[in-house]
Amino acid sequence: MAWALVSARGRQPPSCWTRFVRATATPAARRSASVRSAAVTKVATLVLSAASTVILGLQNLNAWAGLALACVALVTLPGAVEPFFNWRSRWVLMEEAQYRFQRLADDLEYLVASTAADELTFDQLNEIFGQYQAIWGDLSRTWLEHRRELAPSTNA
Repeated sequence: MAWALVSARGRQPPSCWTRFVRATATPAARRSASVRSAAVTKVATLVLSAASTVILGLQNLNAWAGLALACVALVTLPGAVEPFFNWRSRWVLMEEAQYRFQRLADDLEYLVASTAADELTFDQLNEIFGQYQAIWGDLSRTWLEHRRELAPSTNA
């Protein structure tokens, strides 16, 4: 965030600026965790599926056949876990929220930088804060909707 222009004019960021900074960081952290979880699940599913297929090709060895059967059994676990947690939709949701918070922070920064201190009104800041609350409301509502709905199975 470029508060250099505002600081050069001798003004401090408004107290709600801290909230915007935190609001932008929260979806970013959750998005990163969701991306990582989705990727790990996909890679684990791929590795276990490939290993079981290759090992089943070596059917003349009983130990290998047993290992392949274990891999086939294990591959169902990440396949079942991924739709349950629905990491991809969380990732996209947090990415959208991060964008909206960043856009709102830019609007606030522009408003403060382009408006003289004595001309800045409570109504102008209240409008920005209302948008801030709307973003959190949308994020919370959508998050709960995703958690309530049954995720489609990718193994059908």
